[in-house]
Amino acid sequence: MKRNLLLLLFMLGVFCVHAQWGQNETPFLTQSFSPAAVKVIKAETSGGFIKVEGGRSSGLVEVYVTPSNGGMRKKMSEQQIKEILNRYYDLEVRTSGNTLLVRATRKDHSWSEKTALSVSFKIHSGKNVDTELKTSGGSITLSELKGDQLFKTSGGSLTIHAVDGKITGKTSGGSIDVTDATDEIDLVTSGGSIKADNLKGRIRLKTSGGSLSLSDLSGTIEARTSGGSITASDIRGDLLTSTSGGSVTLSGIDGNLEASTSGGRIRAQLVGTKDFVKLRTSAGGVNVNMPRTSDAQLNLRGNKVNISRLGNFNGSIEKDHVRGTIGSGKLLVEVAASSGNVDVNM
Repeated sequence: MKRNLLLLLFMLGVFCVHAQWGQNETPFLTQSFSPAAVKVIKAETSGGFIKVEGGRSSGLVEVYVTPSNGGMRKKMSEQQIKEILNRYYDLEVRTSGNTLLVRATRKDHSWSEKTALSVSFKIHSGKNVDTELKTSGGSITLSELKGDQLFKTSGGSLTIHAVDGKITGKTSGGSIDVTDATDEIDLVTSGGSIKADNLKGRIRLKTSGGSLSLSDLSGTIEARTSGGSITASDIRGDLLTSTSGGSVTLSGIDGNLEASTSGGRIRAQLVGTKDFVKLRTSAGGVNVNMPRTSDAQLNLRGNKVNISRLGNFNGSIEKDHVRGTIGSGKLLVEVAASSGNVDVNM
């Protein structure tokens, strides 16, 4: 009975309007809901941020409204902003079945600095929730959730913390910061750096214009950048990483490793190996420290190749290459530097 009453109040749209909401410090409106009744959150806005915080015992939607043009913020009164919102925007906050719908869309597609508003959402929900989120000009933040998360922004950062499940996110112009997440993670940015810490599962990270900073990851990891450096530490599992324009620094790697760069040096320190170690650079040298093995196939190339003393080696050792096997050759070690030296310490 209590649950039905809460849903009824939500459907009726009981809003709590506050003062000073025009400065993005206090919500324009808030609306409560029963988190036990909501399993899916769908939120969309054209010019503001979206933040979903899970693990709450009480559900709440906070809506923030400000002028999009910074120069207009001091010129517009709260009453003027409210009139623009009512006239030019459709604002929807309601439930439909087990889905929470939160949307702010313009009634027409024409843009004017006098009528452009930034409408943002902060949503407090339960933990077991799927999300579908979209904004054209703001950041997206997710925390303390478990489920399938699908989100996209055209001009803001992505921040994910303590989320378990299938995570799929994309930004066209911002950085990505993801921590304490598990399961299946797929995050892409076209113009920012990526920082990832304490992740487990199948992980794919990609940026077209920023650096990669990876730490304490386990599972199958693919991390790519087209224009920045790569640093990674304490990685367990399979690490496949590449950059077109920066150095690669790896430490505490335990498992399969494939790393390449077209414009920098590679330094790799491995604490454990599995099936292969593949390192390649077109504009620098390679320095590798790895555990001694009695069972490897070596293919090392560079201007000069330096390798620690090998036992039970069958092959050729020249100034610029080393090719051959140790034992039966189970572990594949391929290292290539087109314009630098190769140093391998086993």
